[in-house]
Amino acid sequence: QVQLVESGGGLVQAGGSLRLSCAASGRTISNAAMGWFRQAPGKEREFVAAISWDGFSTLIGDSVKGRFTISKDNAKNTLYLQMNSLIPEDTAVYYCARRPGRFTFAIASASAYVDWGQGTQVTVSS
Repeated sequence: QVQLVESGGGLVQAGGSLRLSCAASGRTISNAAMGWFRQAPGKEREFVAAISWDGFSTLIGDSVKGRFTISKDNAKNTLYLQMNSLIPEDTAVYYCARRPGRFTFAIASASAYVDWGQGTQVTVSS
């Protein structure tokens, strides 16, 4: 069984940056597609970013395009989300997710993911 643990969230002022990490244990992420999603209070879960198993293919959600980047370090078994130019609308709980398999494309659909972390809170103040 895999455990995904997000970290790096917190309170930041608008215009600031944060880097989220998602550490996996019990299973490797090197043979898995990975994704980041977020959910704000009263809103539906939203796709943020995704990456293929080999890291060569990425997808970034429209609302964060140009500000967020996704990467993975297979040697460290860790997924990252670099968030720059944060705005209050980015406030949400951020979740990482794992889909086992050597998918050569990034996956945006939440229903495709098998394993999920508990989430980390990101709050952006204006």
